[in-house]
Amino acid sequence: MRPRLTDFTDEGLLERFRAGEARAFEELMRRHRTPIYNFILRSVRHPHTSEELLQDTWIRVLQGAADFQHASKFTTWAYTVARNLCIDHARKASLRRHPSLDEARGRDSEQGPTLGESLSDASPAVDRKVIGRELQHRILSAIEALPSDQREVFLLREYSNLPFKDIAEIVGAPENTVKSRMRYALERLQDALAEYEDYAHALG
Repeated sequence: MRPRLTDFTDEGLLERFRAGEARAFEELMRRHRTPIYNFILRSVRHPHTSEELLQDTWIRVLQGAADFQHASKFTTWAYTVARNLCIDHARKASLRRHPSLDEARGRDSEQGPTLGESLSDASPAVDRKVIGRELQHRILSAIEALPSDQREVFLLREYSNLPFKDIAEIVGAPENTVKSRMRYALERLQDALAEYEDYAHALG
């Protein structure tokens, strides 16, 4: 009985693709499209740009498939490609404009009231959806405000669920350094969201 493509490891699929089986690459994209897209989206924070960078990622992976070295996992290689594209995009964007967090908050404020405004006249039974929505905005803003080296480690760990060893290879830093960046990121997020802890409990 011929094995199904879903039974192969990522590296096995890449080998089958290099041997001429195009469907093997389709299976790789099916497996990793969503998590890689989510990483890119959290990095550049723009859906259209994220789609373009995701396509560029797969093109780079496709072009480099013949040179892939098995010393690395396919996932670490693919995320490294995606990360480098995000860095290149950020550099180009910084030459065009310098958006501030204040501007981002200003745009958000046009979409609805702030958390304080929402709760200023609220009864003890405040609307759970309002709290949840406002907390989500605060969390995303807090993640965006992290230093870039801490933010990418946080995203790779929490959103892509990659082990620290793989993250270290992707970002080109020792594993202990990566763990330290994650710890600092969590501490910053905890501090940034401390004042909303009571509201978070209200969602429980």
